[in-house]
Amino acid sequence: MTSNCYIIDSSSLVRLNRNNPLDIFPTIWEHLEKLVKINRLVSPKEVLNEISQNDDQLSKWAKKQKKMFKDPTEKQIEMVKNILDKFPSLIDVDRKYDADPWVIALAVEISSNPQKTLFSVKRLVVTEEIIRGNKVRIPLVCEDHSIETIDIITMFRTEGWKF
Repeated sequence: MTSNCYIIDSSSLVRLNRNNPLDIFPTIWEHLEKLVKINRLVSPKEVLNEISQNDDQLSKWAKKQKKMFKDPTEKQIEMVKNILDKFPSLIDVDRKYDADPWVIALAVEISSNPQKTLFSVKRLVVTEEIIRGNKVRIPLVCEDHSIETIDIITMFRTEGWKF
């Protein structure tokens, strides 16, 4: 038996909120909260920082999901340095927050931790970014670290959700 652990990027949460706002589609967000409660949906604190720049429904929702957003560890800090050494154009130095390398570092750290469960756990990065030419984006860097990426709709299908 396999269970999935999702490491979600801000792009997926922002697009989901744009297309399925919390006040109109509460069931979708309740499903996400259930995954958060059982540690199957996580994200680095930097994603919360990106989302919190806007004072909107998504920002308010995210601030309530304390268990979802993980503080950086020493291992993640080292991993972000390594990622940016190899892929410096992954971030925009003019942005106040740029969560992309942190999403990848969290996924790599979770994937490298020995699991303490009876069934296998698959780690997937959820992002709306796609590989385009030679532009450095999350899927390209994840591929370099043998981490699979999916979009939010694929996550819903994988979980068997229908709304």
